[in-house]
Amino acid sequence: MKSDYWNVEDKQVIEKTGKKISEWIKIMDKFWTADKNPNDTVAHLQNEYNLPRYWAGTLTTLCT
Repeated sequence: MKSDYWNVEDKQVIEKTGKKISEWIKIMDKFWTADKNPNDTVAHLQNEYNLPRYWAGTLTTLCT
């Protein structure tokens, strides 16, 4: 996880997405993000979890 680089805290993520960083990591692990193109992960988070593109991209970078 690259939280130090992004300087994103759970409080911000919960406020903007409704879930903790650890929850997003589990969701992305289930989606097999490590085997996918980052754009596919962003699209998945937008479509399945109704996340704005900014947060889908931030979480993709933060949690992979």
